[in-house]
Amino acid sequence: MQTERPFVISVAGFDPSGGAGLLADIKTFEQLKVQGLGVCTAMTIQTESQCLSLEWQSLETILSAIDVLMKNYHVETVKIGVVKDAEFLNKIIKTIKNNNSETKIVWDPVLKSTSEFSFFDLNTISDLKNALDQIDLITPNYNEYKVLKENHVFENYENPCPVLIKGGHRKERLGTDILIQKGKEIFIEPNNTTSVFYPKHGSGCVLSSAIASHLAKGENLENACRKGKSYIEKFLTSNPNLLGFHH
Repeated sequence: MQTERPFVISVAGFDPSGGAGLLADIKTFEQLKVQGLGVCTAMTIQTESQCLSLEWQSLETILSAIDVLMKNYHVETVKIGVVKDAEFLNKIIKTIKNNNSETKIVWDPVLKSTSEFSFFDLNTISDLKNALDQIDLITPNYNEYKVLKENHVFENYENPCPVLIKGGHRKERLGTDILIQKGKEIFIEPNNTTSVFYPKHGSGCVLSSAIASHLAKGENLENACRKGKSYIEKFLTSNPNLLGFHH
């Protein structure tokens, strides 16, 4: 087995356009020199501008795939993307931790696509609290953070898991991300202020997988978020289209 690059798993959906989900994550992993593994949670039919259909994989299949990979590879970090509901998320996390309690987990809570296609079953959102103790970072955009907060997901915790609120959807301080860690807010300003004018399909997937890559390489959380932001800004400004280039 190769040991030169740390192993990272993407547990995410398959997007045939390659802009989001598993394919985008694997492209990011390769650029950042980690060894990417993949587990598919859903098959979709979509382009960079619209999602037409989604078919969930069975939870049993997803858990089996994670189990096999983690029994064969020393996985440093798992990035989780689209999941059907809180039960999916909780059982995925349990399977990861049963295999290696030290593996870090980054969850990008994709609730809806930009084109308003719903992914996560919001009726189960109150059951997310069981997962929070096990997650190392949640990366919602501003709108997703508001939904999670309105549903009291972050309440009643002495040490709630760190949250990176992405700044691309906010009117004020556009492009500034906020890392909330141990009750402290850390503002991560954009290095390239023009990047906010180049929206990209799958940018949330790319950012979360970039952060997961840097965590796997031993960076602390704040540094991983800052380096992830540098990567996503290059991705956003790579071209004027909705499908970005990785470089």
